[in-house]
Amino acid sequence: MRALGLILAGGSNNKMRELSKKRAIAAMPVAGSYRSIDFALSNMSNSHIQRVAVLTQFNARSLNEHLSSSKWWDFGRKQGGLYVFTPMVTADNSWWYRGTADAMYQNLNFLKNSHEPYVVIASGDGIYKLDYNKVLEYHIEKRADITVVCTDIEGDDINRFGVLKMNEESRIEEFEEKPMVTQSHTISTGVYVIRRRQLIEMLEKCAQEDRHDFVKDILIRYKNLKRIYGYKIKDYWSNVSTVESYYRTNMDFLKPEVRDYFFRTGPEVKTKIDDLPPAKYNPGAAVKNSLVASGCIINGVVENSVIFKNVFVGNNCVIKNSIILNDVYLGDNTHIENCVVESRDTIRANSYHYGEDGIKIVVEKNERYVI
Repeated sequence: MRALGLILAGGSNNKMRELSKKRAIAAMPVAGSYRSIDFALSNMSNSHIQRVAVLTQFNARSLNEHLSSSKWWDFGRKQGGLYVFTPMVTADNSWWYRGTADAMYQNLNFLKNSHEPYVVIASGDGIYKLDYNKVLEYHIEKRADITVVCTDIEGDDINRFGVLKMNEESRIEEFEEKPMVTQSHTISTGVYVIRRRQLIEMLEKCAQEDRHDFVKDILIRYKNLKRIYGYKIKDYWSNVSTVESYYRTNMDFLKPEVRDYFFRTGPEVKTKIDDLPPAKYNPGAAVKNSLVASGCIINGVVENSVIFKNVFVGNNCVIKNSIILNDVYLGDNTHIENCVVESRDTIRANSYHYGEDGIKIVVEKNERYVI
């Protein structure tokens, strides 16, 4: 493909509460066996983008460990490959990334030393499947300066995103970043296509003017000066940057149509594989409408829940409408409902956790080992 990939995975987010205290949002576990960045990486690989850079910063240890080998996404090659860039102190710069545009600017040499004419920019917290080739073809056909991948959503979540309005030709006429009130239901998914040389020029100009945000300082500022078009997708798309959206996204994978779309229709979603045995269900276990990952041992009742890898569910436990992250030990007679249990926790026997007003995050201060 005539494009290189940039995945922005460095921002911090207080809306994830305790879940983001020890990992980046892009490293959040999804659907039992995946991380949220796997979807962007798989889309890049399946679109035959051979040169991809991941820009990390906040709580990046878990994410960097996940990205330690590029072979899982088929980036292990002589030409191209997977690059992980973190902020660096140099003779000219001692800043951390101050925004999305600044993150790309601090890695400008990667863009300048590449030969691909186009760049596909994606965020690391989107759950979707997309052929970036089709977006690039659309971008070239429209003779666009920037193409923004967008989708329609409903509900209160709309004020978390950039909201846009397009004319009949799909050219973006209005773009507001996280508005309090809006009449539009079309949002940016955080995926963009732009010509590489133009991106370099815009980033250099932003840096000269001490501006650091790609959306505010490039998309919104240039919307009347550049040809910016929207490419609307209608398939499944979600974002996991809040506790509520993270919970809802994992629960979506309990729906057969969502599982079939991601895991039984091509192209496949790729991830790092752990050598674990299949889940074991002991006598007395009862599992209904749930995802149970490999390495788990189930003794109790699991309903409408997502159980990640290496989870032990003790005798007479009841888990309902909950997400149990990796390497959790649930003692006997534990009741978990409407909760997200943090990874590597040991929940003592006879514990009771219930999320009454929204989703409760369960974090026990007794980790058996570090990340």
